[in-house]
Amino acid sequence: MKSQALRIALALTLAVALSGCAGTRVNTQDDERPWHSINEFRDQRFAEVADPWEGVNRNMYRFNFYLDKYVLIPVVNGYEYVTPTFVQNRVSGFYNNLNEVRNLSNSVFQLKGKESATTLGRFVTNSTIGLGGMFDPASKLGMPRHDQDFGKTLGYWGAGSGPYVVLPFFGPSSLRDTAGLVFDDGLAFGIYTMVDPFGSTSTPLLYGAGFTALEGVDMRHQQQFRYYGSGYPFEYYMVRFLYHQKRELESGKRIPAE
Repeated sequence: MKSQALRIALALTLAVALSGCAGTRVNTQDDERPWHSINEFRDQRFAEVADPWEGVNRNMYRFNFYLDKYVLIPVVNGYEYVTPTFVQNRVSGFYNNLNEVRNLSNSVFQLKGKESATTLGRFVTNSTIGLGGMFDPASKLGMPRHDQDFGKTLGYWGAGSGPYVVLPFFGPSSLRDTAGLVFDDGLAFGIYTMVDPFGSTSTPLLYGAGFTALEGVDMRHQQQFRYYGSGYPFEYYMVRFLYHQKRELESGKRIPAE
């Protein structure tokens, strides 16, 4: 949980540092892709997504591509090479179980009583019988996972998504979802501070750094998306459109039919 707050701080720092490059284009062999204008798609639903900071967002999208290519994906590939699949699944289960706290809090904020009870049951069951979430007996017992976050909660209560945003490391987002991410991680950090799992160790910072690093690797390991992996020349617009539509549906907001 503390690691999530550290990643948020890093993301905001990088965003400020890179925002000054919004008006420039990186010319490398890996980035010889045409810079298409949204004017080409005025008659398409791509144009329905507000993107007033497109220059900054495109640079951040490109930054994430290079971060993936030269740092994250090589590390993930190494992790997957040396770690048995069984262990990878146990690690993912552990971190997914910790995220049930976020799911539970937002189900409560949305006043979804049945869903809240199911998520609480999942967390208790997987934390005990499932050995800290490494196994998932809750699903077999009829308690499905409900992924929630504060961005969805804001949308559920009628908040608009606001302008599209591409965050470093986290990728596609919106102004609403970015605020939700900060809230969720702030809440998680507060819980982590109260619990202080590594407080009794001789080197709490070292353990915390290891916990953070492994969580980051597992997060990218679980995400199959690869920047510029579609081969589609208008990938930026397509990703922006699909992200917006997906989040509107998940928040419960009705999307008008064409």
